Amino acid sequence: MDLWRLVEEAVAPLDLEVLEVREAPGEVLVRLDRKDEKPIRLSDLEAASRAIEAVLDREDPIPGSYKLLVESPGPKRPLFTRRHFERFQGLKAKVQGPGGFTGRILRVEGEEVVFQVGLEEKRLRIGTFRANLAEWPEEPR
Repeated sequence: MDLWRLVEEAVAPLDLEVLEVREAPGEVLVRLDRKDEKPIRLSDLEAASRAIEAVLDREDPIPGSYKLLVESPGPKRPLFTRRHFERFQGLKAKVQGPGGFTGRILRVEGEEVVFQVGLEEKRLRIGTFRANLAEWPEEPR
């Protein structure tokens, strides 16, 4: 079983969404958010850390020792689902990769996100690009 699925299994009972799982030499970084879209609390992260540690100890998917880092999305929140783009509509996102840009999320139409980039609109199909929030809302969303 891959690392992402193990982390999802661990946090599913806590109603947390896995936003990122990244393995680097000596560490595993996990970014989580609440499925109810309320701000994530320290107690959520502590419970998730214990649950993830238990699953990783049981399955032992990573050879050697490592440090587990469990974090909130933070200011560079990854966006990858339809709901993420709907939730942060009106804010700027940074799209990475070839032809990358920073643009305002205008709307979601079907399986496409429409961005305002300068004077033009760009449409990208969800799941074909990586994006992060480029500004943070004044009130939690």
